[in-house]
Amino acid sequence: MANVKIAEQADEESSVDIDFLLGLNGDSQPDRQTFRIGDLAQEFGVTLRTLRFYEDRGLLAPERRGTTRLYSRRDRTRLRLILLAKTLGFSLTEAKQLIDIYHQPNGKRKQLEVAIERFEEQLEILHEQKREIEQSIQAMDVTIGFVRGKLNEMPQ
Repeated sequence: MANVKIAEQADEESSVDIDFLLGLNGDSQPDRQTFRIGDLAQEFGVTLRTLRFYEDRGLLAPERRGTTRLYSRRDRTRLRLILLAKTLGFSLTEAKQLIDIYHQPNGKRKQLEVAIERFEEQLEILHEQKREIEQSIQAMDVTIGFVRGKLNEMPQ
């Protein structure tokens, strides 16, 4: 199974295998049609709580057999797309909108066209955020140097 870790909180370090999320590594379980919640949690490196949250938000729709959730290949693909969208900086609402396009007329092509448009827009946003962060880091370095100098000028 793929070793993918998705940070659940902003202060946690995340390590995402983008090739895995894009499906470039091939399917490790091509014949399997259903997956239990624990299977998907382990495969995608998310918590059971995360999967239940996605279900509550209407992003996943597992079949219920008693208290057991059984996820289809469709749910597994949707989870992959949700995590990809999150990795790329999209909100869950935006991820759902992109995923839902698939079910419209000519949805497969339209989904790809909209995705590339949104990805390019998001890339610009990320580049701008990177510039702003770099400016803040530079300002912080100068400020720390200034304050450290002032501190060193003071008698002990």
